[in-house]
Amino acid sequence: MTELTAQERNALPSTAFAIPEERRYPIHDESHARNALARVDENGTAAEKKKVRSAVYRRYPHLADSLD
Repeated sequence: MTELTAQERNALPSTAFAIPEERRYPIHDESHARNALARVDENGTAAEKKKVRSAVYRRYPHLADSLD
């Protein structure tokens, strides 16, 4: 996963985030989506976990399949 600079993060559209209204958990590529799942599992509230998982699995459905 490549680290995002502040400029790159600011250039991302809101749709590139799992929680777009707060611009949290970027999921613009698969590696960041995997990282968002890991981070929200460590630090997120139950509501955040549900929201991030939903956004990631909607955008990358094959990641949900890897849970089996």
